[in-house]
Amino acid sequence: MTKKKQDTLVVTAGRNPEANFGIVNPPVYHASTVLYPTLEAVKTRSQPVTYGRRGTPTTFALQDAIAELEGGYKSALTSSGLSAVTTALLAFLKAGDHLLMVDSVYQPSRHFCDSVLKRYGIDVEYYDPLIGAGIEKLVRPETKVIFTESPGSVTFEVQDIPAIAEVAHRHGARVLLDNTWASPLYFKPFEHGVDVSIQAVTKYLCGHSDVMMGSITTTEDAWTEMLNTHGAIGQCAAPDDVYLVLRGIRTLSTRLERHMKTGIALAEWLGKRPEVTRVLHPALPGCPGHEIWKRDFTGACGLFSIELEPCQEKALAAFLDGLELFGMGYSWGGFESLVIPQYPKKMRTATEWTADGQILRFHAGLEDIDDLIADLEAGFERLHAADS
Repeated sequence: MTKKKQDTLVVTAGRNPEANFGIVNPPVYHASTVLYPTLEAVKTRSQPVTYGRRGTPTTFALQDAIAELEGGYKSALTSSGLSAVTTALLAFLKAGDHLLMVDSVYQPSRHFCDSVLKRYGIDVEYYDPLIGAGIEKLVRPETKVIFTESPGSVTFEVQDIPAIAEVAHRHGARVLLDNTWASPLYFKPFEHGVDVSIQAVTKYLCGHSDVMMGSITTTEDAWTEMLNTHGAIGQCAAPDDVYLVLRGIRTLSTRLERHMKTGIALAEWLGKRPEVTRVLHPALPGCPGHEIWKRDFTGACGLFSIELEPCQEKALAAFLDGLELFGMGYSWGGFESLVIPQYPKKMRTATEWTADGQILRFHAGLEDIDDLIADLEAGFERLHAADS
């Protein structure tokens, strides 16, 4: 068969019914001890399954699916999205190395850099997410990793990944990308020069807000170095969770298309509201890096932010506390709509966040768009009543 298109890959990747008595979905293997038939097998560890933590056919099925969707060499699973970030960083850094970390990075990733990597003698320097090829001015002989997150998951700056990758590779550094926002469907990391692509599988790949998992996908050149660290620190994923993601991934393209459509519609509606100063959505003009998004991405998800006009705390509470369909909670990528206040001023060191209004991050779920808008309209009415 000719090369499969993306929607077909979402359905077929990682499946091998012929190896499982014709059963459509891979079975769930629960394992710790794995038996070896001979002393020679023990000594050579030549069999495909060696120990539960090192993976089972269930694990391999999901890893194969993610690698195929991302366009990478191979994938490994971890216990969470954050653990995928931390494992990947530890794999390519050592004491004395220099890490260039994007200033718009996910806050727990920043905390790991500031609390763990610095303690181990790694020099962490933050950079402007919009720096592009200008990052060359920051590269040193000891720079080993340039970490990117595009777009940033709070303020949504879109980075020029090809320009950064060209600089990094010319200087012998690796490019790591947190690709969770776009998922493997809407940004192809390895076609744009990325060496290591990280997913919070917790989000869209699972899609149902009931699993914690991460994945690390690499080029062939980066694979062994990453896998050695992944094994050394004991990373693995639970088999039942792997099964849930295998099931969720089959509807990824259908779900993402709906998230994108609803997210853009909500963002455009919010952009017309007098209570909103600006909308930060990569697919809309005015978002930092929008032109890069148009060039490099094939779609958008349901996650974006807005800046409110300044209002009293009690008015903000009235708006948020009374929402019926938008829950207040962290994470995103599930079927439900969410909203959470964010505070970028506390998360920046290389750039300054100067906005006066409150940032609210929205996740557009799978509910009817008219119901979501009605919920927000009622919220704005409460905001005005409390602010008067």
